[in-house]
Amino acid sequence: MHWRLHNLETAMRTKSCSRLDPSGRARGCAQLDRHIRAYCHYLADRGNAAGYARSCEEAVAHLSMWMKGAKKNLADVDEGLVAEFVDHHLPDCHCASSARHPSSVRAALGHLLVVLRVAGAIAPQPLDMTEVGQELRRYDQYMEQVRGLAPKTREGALRLVQALLRKHFGDDAIRFEVITPERVRRFFAAQAKNYKAPTSLSTVVSALRGYFRWRATLGDRTHALVGALSYPANWQQASLPKSLEPAEVNQLEAALGQSGPSMRRADAMVRCMLDLGLRSGEVARLSMDDIDWQAGTVTLRRTKGRREDVMPLPEATGQAIAAYLRDERPKTRHRLVFARHMTPREQLIGPDLVRKTVRQAYARAGLPYTRSHLLRHTMAGRLLAGGASLKEVADVLRHRSLNTTLIYAKLDSGSLVEVALPWPGIPAVAATGRAS
Repeated sequence: MHWRLHNLETAMRTKSCSRLDPSGRARGCAQLDRHIRAYCHYLADRGNAAGYARSCEEAVAHLSMWMKGAKKNLADVDEGLVAEFVDHHLPDCHCASSARHPSSVRAALGHLLVVLRVAGAIAPQPLDMTEVGQELRRYDQYMEQVRGLAPKTREGALRLVQALLRKHFGDDAIRFEVITPERVRRFFAAQAKNYKAPTSLSTVVSALRGYFRWRATLGDRTHALVGALSYPANWQQASLPKSLEPAEVNQLEAALGQSGPSMRRADAMVRCMLDLGLRSGEVARLSMDDIDWQAGTVTLRRTKGRREDVMPLPEATGQAIAAYLRDERPKTRHRLVFARHMTPREQLIGPDLVRKTVRQAYARAGLPYTRSHLLRHTMAGRLLAGGASLKEVADVLRHRSLNTTLIYAKLDSGSLVEVALPWPGIPAVAATGRAS
């Protein structure tokens, strides 16, 4: 980090010379220029490449010169000033600066706002003080502290509740007598257009019902609103779970081990899902501290079931992870196994990157699939084919309820043959194979 910071500061001093008038005074906003070093540190600490950091500094320098001409002070810097600069100045800009691309400049100045607020140089980001804004913060606190919901779940619920409240009240006071069951049904019907699968639409029902029940505990008459919403039909046992055929598994495994950027990371991720049955979020959160190389085990923490599970680490999976850690993983301060290979490298990866990696692995293997969860289903099918019981499959997949595992019973062809009854009207077949 130190050499990168030195290069950045050298480049920034060079650029600053171009912003000096003959008297030696900076032509930019002197108050803003004092925070350039902290801005440099911030970008370097996040693992940003030197080229990206230089483009960010150029954007800040451009803003600084504009602020000087527009007689803006450091205290004026906020989201509104950034929007004014990007939306109104950049389109008609004739400055010498090369920082002109709106999205890039906006991102660079977003980093600047973070640095200035951490330093206390500008006012904190203003809170939404409308009644709806305050309501959302109270409900978020309830979901976190009382229900213990994960940040992603709370974020999705707040987005739906905000859409409902803004639609009916805008910035005005919240009055629940205005929201009728019919209005809730119409809102639900409008939201349904954004979802395809019944299971996805169920999240809308869950989010709204949870909010209405919370309001009921505060004394509001929202029971009728809860009753206006019902979960869509979702026959979980109606179809076979989709999984890869044995030949397709061989095809996928044969496509591993290719050379190229991020290929070792891709191999290790695919192995974690195919051999261990991990979910995409569990792969993203896997830490180096979770792997016991001596015992050959991996501990899964912060799982969907909210518990810790210790699983054996297959040899092929361990070798793939070790090859990635040894030969490809960039140096980072965090301890997660899988890291970003592009800047900012210190930013943690998420489930989306894991799913994207698996989709790309399918494509390299010539398989027409996109869902990473197929690998988890495939593992369950392979366990059953090897003689494992449903209870053992449930333990490996870490299902809290055996009912969740019952769908895999349809894949156990050997056991199904033993319990199959003869079709009505068809003569029984003797052991010799002749009809009696």
